[in-house]
Amino acid sequence: MSTVRGAAGATRTCPHCRTVILQSASVCPACRKHIRFDSSASAAATSQSSFSPLRVEGSIRHPDAGEAWEYSVLVSIKNERGDEVARQVVGVGALQPGEARSFTFSVEVFTPGDKR
Repeated sequence: MSTVRGAAGATRTCPHCRTVILQSASVCPACRKHIRFDSSASAAATSQSSFSPLRVEGSIRHPDAGEAWEYSVLVSIKNERGDEVARQVVGVGALQPGEARSFTFSVEVFTPGDKR
């Protein structure tokens, strides 16, 4: 028996940070705050397993000379036909000469424990 509320893929808004998240989440992946504390949420958390089929880590370093440049991260999600279904831009800000930033991008999958 699945303890996930609603249909797979159903979304809702995190009451803390207002990010659209999966309805089945008991912790918001954006702000990492707990969403539900009821007993069914505890059961869902313990019967649910997760894994990351994609994880990319990298870093950029601004050249040591010259002026500051502005950087952004663009995430584009496309379906099997190549249609863009979601697009998000995250501002990294300006990097001064010699400054660096590191990035981690991961796709997390949550499955009911009894179906894996």
